[in-house]
Amino acid sequence: MSGTPASAILIAGPTAAGKSRLAMGIAALRNGVVINADSMQVYAELRVLTARPSSADEAAVPHRLYGHVPAAERYSAGRWLADATSAIGEARVAGRLPVVVGGTGLYFKALTEGLAAVPAIPPAVHARISEEADGVDTPALHARLAALDAEDAAAIRTGDRARILRALEVFTVTGKSLAAWRRGTAIGPPVNFAAAERLVLAPDRTDLHQRIRGRAERMVYGDGPAEAEALARLGLDPDLPAMKAIGVRQLIDHAAGKLSLDETVAAIATETRRYAKRQMTWFRNQMADWPTVADAGALDVAGGRA
Repeated sequence: MSGTPASAILIAGPTAAGKSRLAMGIAALRNGVVINADSMQVYAELRVLTARPSSADEAAVPHRLYGHVPAAERYSAGRWLADATSAIGEARVAGRLPVVVGGTGLYFKALTEGLAAVPAIPPAVHARISEEADGVDTPALHARLAALDAEDAAAIRTGDRARILRALEVFTVTGKSLAAWRRGTAIGPPVNFAAAERLVLAPDRTDLHQRIRGRAERMVYGDGPAEAEALARLGLDPDLPAMKAIGVRQLIDHAAGKLSLDETVAAIATETRRYAKRQMTWFRNQMADWPTVADAGALDVAGGRA
């Protein structure tokens, strides 16, 4: 990179890649603030299940946008962009370097390209579509979307229930596809792509799978069961994003006697590996011009190369 100081450091990568530790090291050495770009680490009740930075980590260097949203809420990319814009602005006013880190590719895309100004969905519409979808399998919902909105249906996987329902909501309220809205007026990006240092941390697959297995074991044999039980006691809608965090369903099944501890570890590790694979597919397809680094230890974080 050039000698010009970066406007921000952007660190993407799959789950368990070591992103948070790298971000903390950079923030400590370069007077930075770590800003979360993971769609699950925003939820207050999910510290263990999402491997959120510990209280000690948060005390060591400033962290923003971690655990600031109740699990009962639906957090969107638009809300994150607004929150991240504020956090980045506050960091710059304080003379600190924003270090944005996470595994949610859409957040980074919003950060550097902006977001379409899709109208908010009225709660009554959301509730009605959720009720209509209850008991309907996901491929059937996709077929329903295709009959109304062929453009969005072509862009959404038949098994991606959350995005299908979102597209149905937007079309119901506006009569336009999500794709059409995204081609329209956008919320401007708060980060100048060219002025930011950016990378995708992508460890060797065998190494990543070992890390994922270790994380699953620590979760299941540590405080994960208690956290999942506390979440279950809230009686939240199972369709909420927080209730779909990896580990929630498996640990609730374990508490109900449906899975042994070893089976729970295996189930969580398997789902996490699949998620990491989807993340890497996104990064390769949507962030192909980002440098990819396999070994975070080889980076010169002190010398200005993130």
